[in-house]
Amino acid sequence: MSVPVFIELLLQMLVGNVDQMMVSRHSQVSVAAIGNANQIMNIIIIVLNVMCAAAGILISQYLGAKDEQKIEETVNVSFFVTFVFSAVLTFLAVGLRYPILRRILNAPEDVAGEAAGYLAVVGSLILVQGCYMTFAAALRSHGFMKDVMMISVIMNLVNIAGNAILINGWFFFPTLGIIGAAVSTDLSKLLGLLLIYRLFRKKTDLKLTSASFHPFPSGTLKKILAIGIPSGGEELSYNLSQIAILSYINIFGTAVIAAKIYSSMFANVAYVYSMAIAQATQIVVGYLVGAGSLEQIAKRVWSTMGICIGVSVTLTAVMWQNSDALYGLFTTNPTILGLGRVILGIEIFLEIGRSINIVMTRCLFAVGDVRFPVMLGISSQWLVSVLLSYFVGVRMGYGLPGIWFAMALDENIRGVLFVIRFKKNAWMKLAYRAR
Repeated sequence: MSVPVFIELLLQMLVGNVDQMMVSRHSQVSVAAIGNANQIMNIIIIVLNVMCAAAGILISQYLGAKDEQKIEETVNVSFFVTFVFSAVLTFLAVGLRYPILRRILNAPEDVAGEAAGYLAVVGSLILVQGCYMTFAAALRSHGFMKDVMMISVIMNLVNIAGNAILINGWFFFPTLGIIGAAVSTDLSKLLGLLLIYRLFRKKTDLKLTSASFHPFPSGTLKKILAIGIPSGGEELSYNLSQIAILSYINIFGTAVIAAKIYSSMFANVAYVYSMAIAQATQIVVGYLVGAGSLEQIAKRVWSTMGICIGVSVTLTAVMWQNSDALYGLFTTNPTILGLGRVILGIEIFLEIGRSINIVMTRCLFAVGDVRFPVMLGISSQWLVSVLLSYFVGVRMGYGLPGIWFAMALDENIRGVLFVIRFKKNAWMKLAYRAR
């Protein structure tokens, strides 16, 4: 299950990163602008994704219990939640984009100007993104990982082709630069939604109908929100903490911002398989909870964690050994190359903790243990990552490496506490209650 999910997540991640890669030849300011804009879009995607993931957990549990009526009801309620959240998020991303960039992120004037234009275009299709993610969650829960993956492949090919044409002004099109990258991203998302809707209709018997709301399924809505809001709170807190940290990094200028953007891009590659196998394991754990096979859960979780750590650390070590070549694909700036080498070295340590956190958070949510991951995540992200980043990176003058060290410490402290929590088996009582 994890391999097609991995390919799909990697390709989804590349939709944003491809924009940065292709505009890097156009302008380093544009790279920094997309990085700042994507920090805001990441929050929006996470809010939508946790609601879709909550629906996916319920669907997998109902599949284990063989309750077809509840599955269809969950899908319809999930679309209702997606519509409401998308409307609010579109207003925030488009209507308040410039104040957020300048006053909260401390983005330089030239970076904020380009980032605001990019956000105006990409943020206008948040509802499209949300609907795509809802369809994808339902299809993954039913085991159609490869089909969803193929749609991601098509979306990325369209995005790359559109970037080449619109950024550079090929085939009689005007040279649009960063706005061309945004338009290309929107076109790929529209195509993806059309394709995944056809796949949903073809592969499932589920119906999108208002009949599911007569009477209104308040119980299902409460279950989605009960899983989604706490888990969304943890992920939202993480990304808000990243915004706070980015506001520190923006103080150091465009070169350091670009180094951060490239480093985050490589880090995403390192841990994307951890996200994939954790997502697949979450579906399996949810199914086991619904079927009452709790004794199999612990073995699956420990096995997944070992794989995640091995893959992420190995990939990061390989990138560290070849850091000059990797960063050299985008820039020849010696400041960026030097920072990149140091950051990837620290990233090896960071990935150990992050792998544990990704697996544990998803699996504990699947068994109904929601409060502990949320409280641990929020407290550690702000008390360790944000505060220590400011103290070490800004006040003590260690800059970006000091900030990366603080983030690594945060991930590993949480990882140790998660392992202790899971070994105590307190989650078993919650799993029985979640059935």
